[in-house]
Amino acid sequence: MRELSLQLAPILLILLVFYFILKLIFFQPLLNVIAEREARTVGAQKTAEAAQAAAKEKDKQYQDALKQARSEVYKEQESARKKFLDERAVQLKEARTKAAAVVAAAKQHTESEAVAARQEIESTVTSLAAQVARRVLQSTRPPGAPRRETR
Repeated sequence: MRELSLQLAPILLILLVFYFILKLIFFQPLLNVIAEREARTVGAQKTAEAAQAAAKEKDKQYQDALKQARSEVYKEQESARKKFLDERAVQLKEARTKAAAVVAAAKQHTESEAVAARQEIESTVTSLAAQVARRVLQSTRPPGAPRRETR
């Protein structure tokens, strides 16, 4: 057993030296690269999350600005619509006033023409009545009387 332990000691010593050499030359740089890669990955993830948060904030600002712009456009359209309706009401009132004036003038003209026609008829009624009476009296002649022509 002593012989075995004497053979085992140099192997263990070689293994320990080999382990420390590999640890310093291979494993330590590899672990450093892995740690750096993980740090960069986590940093990139945090940067991406920050960029996403900033993008969400920008999107929210954009949506708010869009809502505000739409409401302003709606208000402007509503104002223009009200102005148009007010102008239209004024024009309609003016048109109705003008139409009423034209109708009143036409009624007055018609009434004055009717009065003039009545006066003319009344003035000619007596002469027409006399002419009608004369013709009626002339046409009623006794039977067998000669016919007279009157002009």
